[in-house]
Amino acid sequence: MKAIWNHQIIAESEDTIVIENNHYFPPSSIKKEFFSKSATQTHCPWKGNASYYSINVNGELNKDAAWFYPTTSHAAKPIEGYIAFWKGVEITE
Repeated sequence: MKAIWNHQIIAESEDTIVIENNHYFPPSSIKKEFFSKSATQTHCPWKGNASYYSINVNGELNKDAAWFYPTTSHAAKPIEGYIAFWKGVEITE
């Protein structure tokens, strides 16, 4: 699977995990040069507290376009640290 934003592949992996129609990419699969940590946090009742990354490609910023759970609840352990995308990031094979 590939995550693409602004015509750039920002993550690529054959080992994504799909939960609630979102592909979660392993941390090692993202191209870190496009990611910067955000101060934004949200809470999911069954997964835990999410942290966010903003994505910067070719001088364009997509704020909070990726999220991950640094520490998950027991039920969501398989995606702990994995990254998912929204806000126009295209997920394709």
